Amino acid sequence: MSNYVLGVVGAGVMGTGIAQSAARAGLPVVLVDTGPQVLERSRRRMLDDLRLERMLHGGTGAPPAETLARITFTPKLDDIQRATFVVESIIERVADKERLFRELDACCPPEVCFASNTSAIPISRLAAATRREPRVLGMHFMNPVPLKPTVEMVRAARTHEDTLAAARDLLRRLGMDSVEVGDGPGFVNNRVLMLSINEAVALVAEGVAPPANVDRVFTACLGHKMGPLATADLIGLDNVLDTLLVLEEFAGPKYHPHPHLADMVGRGLHGRKSGEGFFTYPNS
Repeated sequence: MSNYVLGVVGAGVMGTGIAQSAARAGLPVVLVDTGPQVLERSRRRMLDDLRLERMLHGGTGAPPAETLARITFTPKLDDIQRATFVVESIIERVADKERLFRELDACCPPEVCFASNTSAIPISRLAAATRREPRVLGMHFMNPVPLKPTVEMVRAARTHEDTLAAARDLLRRLGMDSVEVGDGPGFVNNRVLMLSINEAVALVAEGVAPPANVDRVFTACLGHKMGPLATADLIGLDNVLDTLLVLEEFAGPKYHPHPHLADMVGRGLHGRKSGEGFFTYPNS
């Protein structure tokens, strides 16, 4: 444990959740993001979450400051050199991720495994940007990471069994489990989910039903915990749009984002994180 260091690149919602979960489990973490304001926002979000968690558990558990002390917040990618396992969680853009994987490949020792938290980009595409394809896999964490105990683990064509074992070891340290799936655009989760969300957006745009009624069909009639539109708000409508665009590129035109979704994102309606999406979130 003492020599294990988790590297996380990208301090957005998902990267923050991954880093927080690792630090809470006692792991040292290097969290990299080029934006100082993003890093500070990440730190504040973790502090709030950890304080709330401790309060809900009657003040038991490690103090938030002790957990945060395990995380190195840094804008320097070179600081990732001391990581023994790296998780990438930056914006869902192919070119940006490929560029980062090339930089990580040059920066990290050859034995270090890379996991991408991509929502839809084929892992083989990202692995090809490195000289360590057998040591690259997908680890699709769910949002919010600290509350979702299972990860969609993606094995690309050249991913080595030792790499999967290293990923399972990380998840064991985090108290999480995994479901292994093969590579391909969107894997299993988003290959299905994004079609559902896009069609739900179309139903709202066409006036078939308001958002609350669309979601209630899924929660009240089918027993789902959340409807597709509340799920989209939780993911972030901007992230949904980016994921659909990637799926359209790699899997065809049936994933073309509905114009209503693009319009909402253009107007700054990103869901929970912006305070408004298909539903409103006054305390966001």
